[in-house]
This record gives sequence, C-alpha cells and structure tokens, in this order.
Amino acid sequence: MRRLWSRGIRLAVMTLGFAGLAVAVNAVPGVATVPGGGFMSTPVARGTYMDQGTLPVKQGLDVVVTQITSPVGGSSGWHSHPGGAIGVVGCAGTGCHSAITIYRSVGGHCVINTYTNGQTFVERAGEVVVAISTGANTAIVYGIFPGVPVGGSPRIDQDDPLTCPGV
Repeated sequence: MRRLWSRGIRLAVMTLGFAGLAVAVNAVPGVATVPGGGFMSTPVARGTYMDQGTLPVKQGLDVVVTQITSPVGGSSGWHSHPGGAIGVVGCAGTGCHSAITIYRSVGGHCVINTYTNGQTFVERAGEVVVAISTGANTAIVYGIFPGVPVGGSPRIDQDDPLTCPGV
C-alpha cells in the first residue's frame, strides 16, 4: 500500500511539474517583427477628429481616397457623398495656415463649421454641403469616401438648397 501511495505522489508531482513547464513556455511573450521585403507605410495626413458621429462601411462598395487642393476662396460647390466622407485638413509647406469652412444644409437651416490644418471632419451620407477654403494659405484636404458604388463617383453635385444665403 505504501508503494502505491509513493507512486501516486510521484505521478502527481510529475504531472504538476509538466503542467508548470507548459504554462511557463507559453507565457513567454512573442517577439515583435519589423516589416521586410520593401513593405512601407507613409502617413500622408493626420488630423484630430473634431466632429460627432460615425460612417457605416458596407461590404461590396468602394472606398475612394483623394487629395483635394483649394486656393484661398475656392469652393467645392454644393454636393453630397453617397457613403459620406472623412476629411483631414492639411496645408502645403511648413508654417502655413489653412482652413476649410463647411456649410451644411440641415433641416432648412445653415450649420457652419470651420476646420483648420490638422483637424478632421465627417460629412454624413447624403448630407448637402459646400466647402470653402477660408485660411491664409492653399488648403489640402485628404478625403476618404467609404460606401461609393463600385466604379462610381464619390461626389454627387447638388443644387443650392438656399439655406445659407451669400454662400
């Protein structure tokens, strides 16, 4: 009986030892790897999100990325986007001061927001807007347009809704 008890204890100790070894081996963190073979990522724009809301992205539709350049006073004309838009305001050169003012026609009212270099904004799907470059320098907007019909345009021209007089 004593011999059976010793075997049981040895078996339990060995089982716990192997279990501990397995836990220790699996607890060692993996080593991060750096990109190789010419794989590179170059940021083209960065902005702090200044709006409210989100845009749904649907499978099977295109996502279009553009660089929009507008001199001071330039206007996009009234338009909308089929899947909405995310804009990151940039500027050509160091020390420049660009701004884009977005006029939105919302429920028969004009809602005006100005976004400056380094800020990000959202235009919701179907929202009728006009963007005007209002800074001291030429503005660059990096536009990301999700939900574009395959092969279609990310922009839909719209008539002036007459909610923002003088624009």
